Amino acid sequence: MISQQTIQQILSRIDIIEIVGAFVKLKKRGTNYLGLCPFHNEKTPSFTVSPAKEIYKCFGCGRSGNTISFLMEHEKYSYVEALRWLAARYNVEIEEKELSPEARQQQQVADSLYIINTFAQKFFADSLFNTEEGRDIGLSYLKERGFNEEIMRKFQLGYCPDQRDTFARAALAAQYNPEYLIRTGLVVQREEKLIDNYRGRVIFPVHNHTGKIIGFGARIIRSNDRAPKYINTPENEIYVKSKILYGSYQARQAIDKADECLLVEGYTDVISLHQAGIENVVASGGTSLTMDQLRLIRKYTHHLTIIYDGDSAGVKAAMRGLDMALEEGLDVKLVLIPDKEDPDSYVRRIGASAFREFIAANKKDVILFQLEVALKDAGGDSNKKAAVVNQVAETIARINKAEDFTRQQDYIRQSAEILRIEETGLYTLVNKFIRERIAKQEAKTAGAADRPVSEPVDPSAMAVPTDEDSLNLLFRHEQNERGMIRVLLEYGLRAWDEQTLVADYVLGEFAELADLIDNKRLLTILDLFKDWYRQGLEPTSRNFLYHEDQELSTLAVSVMDVHLELSPNWKEHYEGKIATPDELYKEDVLSTMRYLKLRKVYRLMEENQADLGKPHSEEELMMLLQTHMHLKEMERSLLQDLGTVIFK
Repeated sequence: MISQQTIQQILSRIDIIEIVGAFVKLKKRGTNYLGLCPFHNEKTPSFTVSPAKEIYKCFGCGRSGNTISFLMEHEKYSYVEALRWLAARYNVEIEEKELSPEARQQQQVADSLYIINTFAQKFFADSLFNTEEGRDIGLSYLKERGFNEEIMRKFQLGYCPDQRDTFARAALAAQYNPEYLIRTGLVVQREEKLIDNYRGRVIFPVHNHTGKIIGFGARIIRSNDRAPKYINTPENEIYVKSKILYGSYQARQAIDKADECLLVEGYTDVISLHQAGIENVVASGGTSLTMDQLRLIRKYTHHLTIIYDGDSAGVKAAMRGLDMALEEGLDVKLVLIPDKEDPDSYVRRIGASAFREFIAANKKDVILFQLEVALKDAGGDSNKKAAVVNQVAETIARINKAEDFTRQQDYIRQSAEILRIEETGLYTLVNKFIRERIAKQEAKTAGAADRPVSEPVDPSAMAVPTDEDSLNLLFRHEQNERGMIRVLLEYGLRAWDEQTLVADYVLGEFAELADLIDNKRLLTILDLFKDWYRQGLEPTSRNFLYHEDQELSTLAVSVMDVHLELSPNWKEHYEGKIATPDELYKEDVLSTMRYLKLRKVYRLMEENQADLGKPHSEEELMMLLQTHMHLKEMERSLLQDLGTVIFK
């Protein structure tokens, strides 16, 4: 609910080189900047940033966008979160649109809880590193577990003193609201007094995907049979357990680069693996995976490897949430740690290199593993075996993405072999479950037809292909259309002649070429530009690159592609013939419009050719032949004008 005025203030201050350069080491190359792509592993830089066009593009993996989409992609922010990050960076005060009283109250509570959690984390960290009790008890315990201070600070670990109300008194002295303190779970009320809830425990802050602290896990140090091993933050306005994966903030970039997410159970598993240099890891907290958690993983990768203890409890934990993972299109593998160990102890015992080798060598396909375990449990009981067949068929039926069809067929074949049943029979059973699920979904959809549905747009879904030859072959006409939109956005407000602007020329010429535009999304940009221009506004590429409609913004980025550089030969050819190098833009505009006119000529020639094939009077035939000759002359003239290559 950020006001449009605030958004404009933020956009007016954005420097794409400064923002991207904070995450990627950039070197100036000509008019652009070059660096190693942060979205895939590469040794030769192919990540290009154009300060003039305010966009980036990697010619290795094809990722492209603007400053905001870079933050959304790299930091996994939402559009609003990216704006807030930029506002903080440029000291822009955010003006909120008018909210309902309920929404405003909820936002205020959430903000208050974030502030209290930040205060608590600093208090606990200070207690761990800077107090005698913290060093003697908390720090010594963590070091015994094999953690160094660098990793403790990375995960912002802390310690809560063992006294009754040390933290509570500090929080009240800082004038934090007692009601909100209780809501965070940091304190509890006993006999009208606030008591510390995490006394004598090591503290593990839990971050959301933007790095804000949303809660805590507190582990007991001293042995106490009556006290729980861990106490976690109760659910509140910002802490919803089903939506949280511990370590997702610290792991987000490593998962993106590795294109794989390792899932473990506990906090210490995550921290130990990070310390060993294995950073693409998150923890579920030992609970069943939820749809929200799986969708969070899917934001980063489609490849999930579950690493759990090898005992029966670990196997059962790994199986929970499997069907939902398949529905989300995740490719799930399973690794079981041997010798009654967990990932924390195992990586410390064998080392990082051996642990990586163990993971690579021991990945099991989770569906086939589930089948083998179920068959083992069924033994010789034919009824139980029949149930196993139904179970595996239902599981395979949940692989419902069109792109996963081949994988589904492979599972049917392999499962039929393991079960020793006919493949066609299992195929029929799988299809039965698919039909049942579709029928249920259709019934649900019919009941919800009147409800508005809004789904976020994935900026990468509209990325321009990187194979230039294929692009030119398959999308030649669309490139001409995109070229017209590009020159309109890039040069629209520049002078065309003494009385008109480029926008006047392009829009005037377009009146006769409108029927050529096949991509209706491009017409959306054109119509919006036309409306703004006629209202007396001055639209530029910036208005579209940073448009709040992410689909429109991504399309604008692809139109303003950074590979369009002026050819050195063209510059040399025109040196001294045009008043200033800047005026080369007019040749760019003319060239682009000529391509569209040439398309128009070809279309008219096709129509005229079709008419020539029909019976006509001699006079009509002569007119058609003259039209054909006139069109051929127009074609020759346009091709002659287009004879020199302007862009490389």
